[in-house]
Amino acid sequence: MNNPPIRIIYQWQKDDPLLQFGVAAGTRYFKKAVDRNRIKRLIREAYRLQKNELKACLIAQQKGLSLFIMYTGKTIPEYRFIYERIGEILKKLEEESDASA
Repeated sequence: MNNPPIRIIYQWQKDDPLLQFGVAAGTRYFKKAVDRNRIKRLIREAYRLQKNELKACLIAQQKGLSLFIMYTGKTIPEYRFIYERIGEILKKLEEESDASA
C-alpha cells in the first residue's frame, strides 16, 4: 500500500490477534542518523495514538497483522502531516480487514 511519502508492507495472520509494527527511514536522503531517528519517532508516535481502533477490530475478528512502515520522502516532515497520513493508512487497513472477514 502506498500513500506518498509513506509506503506500507503488511501481511494478515489468521487465528492470532497480534499486531506487530516496524518503521524505517532510508539513508538515501537522510545521511544523518539524527534525521532518520526523528522521522521514525514521528511515525511511531502517530501510530501509537491511532492504533487502538485497528487493534480492536483485529481482536474482534481473531486476525493478526504484521505492519512495516517506510518513509520514502526527501524532506523531514511535520508531525501533523505524518499523523494524517498514518491515520488514512490505518483506516484503509481497518476497512480491508472488515471486507475480508
